[in-house]
Amino acid sequence: MTAAIAATPVDTLGRHMRDLRISVTDRCNFRCPYCMPAEVYGEHYTFLPKSQILTFEEITRLAGIFVELGVRKLRLTGGEPLLRADLPSLVSMLAGLPVDDLALTTNAHLLGRHAETLAQAGLQRVTVSLDSLDDEVFRTMNGRGFGVDATLEGMAAAERAGLSPIKLNCVVVRGVNDHTIVDLARRFRGTGHTVRFIEYMDVGNLNQWKVDEVVTADEIVERIRAEFPLEPLPPNYPGEVANRFRYRDGGGEIGVIASVSKPFCGACTRARLSTDGHLLTCLFAFGGTDLRTPMREGATDAELRDLIGGVWQDRRDRYSEARAGLISEDGHGPEVEKVEMFQIGG
Repeated sequence: MTAAIAATPVDTLGRHMRDLRISVTDRCNFRCPYCMPAEVYGEHYTFLPKSQILTFEEITRLAGIFVELGVRKLRLTGGEPLLRADLPSLVSMLAGLPVDDLALTTNAHLLGRHAETLAQAGLQRVTVSLDSLDDEVFRTMNGRGFGVDATLEGMAAAERAGLSPIKLNCVVVRGVNDHTIVDLARRFRGTGHTVRFIEYMDVGNLNQWKVDEVVTADEIVERIRAEFPLEPLPPNYPGEVANRFRYRDGGGEIGVIASVSKPFCGACTRARLSTDGHLLTCLFAFGGTDLRTPMREGATDAELRDLIGGVWQDRRDRYSEARAGLISEDGHGPEVEKVEMFQIGG
């Protein structure tokens, strides 16, 4: 007889499950080279058919089971989640679950037309991907030639709707946008929003990542500190991925996410649910556990709970900690087949 799964399972490294990232679509209107390079995901690329994508009812059922197992934070991701039709309906369904945080990660290009409806449905916060304020750099990094104005307008709409303070995520790539990070910090200093600078990572298999393109968290902090004095802050909660720094004059704070130079696998509490219903336990996962098939074949909530809890109890992921020993002599990342980021969110 299979042993019963504890209400709050703990993995092999003593980590609880507290956060669930839900990818609601594998489609995106951007083609950022570090995630969905345009030369691969062009007009003829075939995304998942509707039959393979979890319905809102299926997502809500699974999310409820994750909550029973200890999850307290839900985040909707993609792809670009605002491309999923009728997304506020899903938000409304998830808002009925007993969680502390219900948030959305978006490139904000379409946020201006959806922010108010999402807030009314029960969304609490948004995180916006914004790699540069420089229009030319921004157009290059989104791969579609979109200017930055629509993203800024989306952020303004989110503020008006009460979806704030906003967190901004900036992936820093040496020689591409690293010369604009101080401008980004300056723009949002004193606004109440927090910019989080993310070390360029070898997510997925297609971004041609090399370690010499990484601008480390320490270097990022020093560049900003040279203009605006900073001091470190403690984490807001156990397992927070960003190292926090406060402007000494009271102008707010920034964060840096150092997955490459200072891995934080030991405190990771995140599970991920892919667009097609697979449970993944790491951003750099090589594969996942199918939840959609047993659910559609009639599995009970108890059976799904045991399946999910069992996967988490067996979890031993620590890819970022192991990465340093796997980088090739020419600086490329490990040659292993990983799940692409647009399938499981960031």
